[in-house]
Amino acid sequence: MTTRPPAPAPSATDPQVAPAADSGLQAGLKSRHLSMIAIGGVIGAGLFVGSGSGIAAAGPGILVSYALVGVLVVLVMRMLGEMAAANPTSGSFSAYADRALGRWAGFTIGWLYWFFWVVVLAVEATAGAKILAGWIPAVPQWGWALIVMIVLTATNLVSVSSYGEFEFWFAGIKVVAIAAFIVIGGLALFGLLPGSDHPASGFSNLTAHGGFLPNGPGAILTGVLMVVFSFMGSEIVTLAAGETADPRAAVTKATNSVIWRIAVFYLGSILIVVSLLRWDDPAILKDGSYVAALSSIGIPHAAQIMNTIVLTSVLSCLNSGLYTASRMAFSLGRRSDAPAAFGQTTDRGVPRAAILASVVFGFVAVAFNYLWPDTVFQFLLNASGAIALFVWLVICFSQLRMRKIIERESPEKLVVRMWLYPYLTWATIALITFVLGYMLTDTAEGGGRDQVVLSTLAAAGVVVFALVRERLSGRDKAGERQDTVPLS
Repeated sequence: MTTRPPAPAPSATDPQVAPAADSGLQAGLKSRHLSMIAIGGVIGAGLFVGSGSGIAAAGPGILVSYALVGVLVVLVMRMLGEMAAANPTSGSFSAYADRALGRWAGFTIGWLYWFFWVVVLAVEATAGAKILAGWIPAVPQWGWALIVMIVLTATNLVSVSSYGEFEFWFAGIKVVAIAAFIVIGGLALFGLLPGSDHPASGFSNLTAHGGFLPNGPGAILTGVLMVVFSFMGSEIVTLAAGETADPRAAVTKATNSVIWRIAVFYLGSILIVVSLLRWDDPAILKDGSYVAALSSIGIPHAAQIMNTIVLTSVLSCLNSGLYTASRMAFSLGRRSDAPAAFGQTTDRGVPRAAILASVVFGFVAVAFNYLWPDTVFQFLLNASGAIALFVWLVICFSQLRMRKIIERESPEKLVVRMWLYPYLTWATIALITFVLGYMLTDTAEGGGRDQVVLSTLAAAGVVVFALVRERLSGRDKAGERQDTVPLS
């Protein structure tokens, strides 16, 4: 398999040239792939696994927590969609930060985002291995982690279409599972589910046990901290759009549909859970919120059913995480902010070096998780914990500048517009800043304060490195790097 070096940057006067072809990537993703990638990016394993802690902390008020974070994600995705529709590129928000804020910003947020997903690879590989080892204990847990990583690495190395096909089916299973859960749970709520002895309680559990906010209004903010990171991944679709035949249309469709995806999959399913069960039911923490809900309406083998769905979500997250990390590394390579080999592609349009480098660091992180789970790996987790919020902040500040650039250079490319610009952008910045500030009040070990402090230190270290490197190189023109396509 031959390796293709980076191609020259496309002409800004040739809008018909697809970004994928210009960069060496191939437009191997179909519209059905991107639709499922967009949905799968919103539905993470954290929804199934982590929602129980949020319910226990905030009661039915966790719905408000999910709604607040959902609104935040919708606004951030709208901003990102505005920039991505005008200039689809494999670097997405990193490339936009490069152009809007300076090379240091694109370099910093690109590498931090790559680091975040490499750590996620280790978390998800370990979670998947734990489930598989429970089913087939003859293979040790570390063996399953190795197998899972190798299989998904091979998938990503073959072609982007093979990644898209795997993600299509992984996300499809999640969508069907949640849709079925909402329908079955809804029928049980009103006593319409055949064979179930669950009382027709309707929505009475939302207020019957200490009220809608049994732990007070402050618990909503606690819930926000617990659920905010389960939304990370919604931005993947803007990276993947560059490998479709019509990236501008794909981005527009994906970002416009994010509202109903969050409303249905997150708010809809959590509403069913807190309506079927008392918020303080011990089974929510013991078994997990979705397993407890299914068991309460008499669904047999609920735990095994949910384990299968969680495993699918884990594999989906692993698959997308490796894809995302490799494409960000590829973009950094194209902009001379990473080794040049990262910006090269095979004759199948696959950035092999970027994929393998991401996998290597993923394997190292998996090893840390087994060898030093409470020290080295916990440090990695905390150091990457607040990066999601940093990414969203950078998207906001980039959009403030990029809107003016687009309006000045190519106003016809504003096919997606941020609502009430710039007021909602500034409101989003204020909300993200507030969440980061509130995290500092969480003093538990490995809690919000540790995550914000260590993530800030990691970010500061990368910023200093980027500024020193930029000063030494003497280059500060975003247009010199190939991945940032000038607006025509």
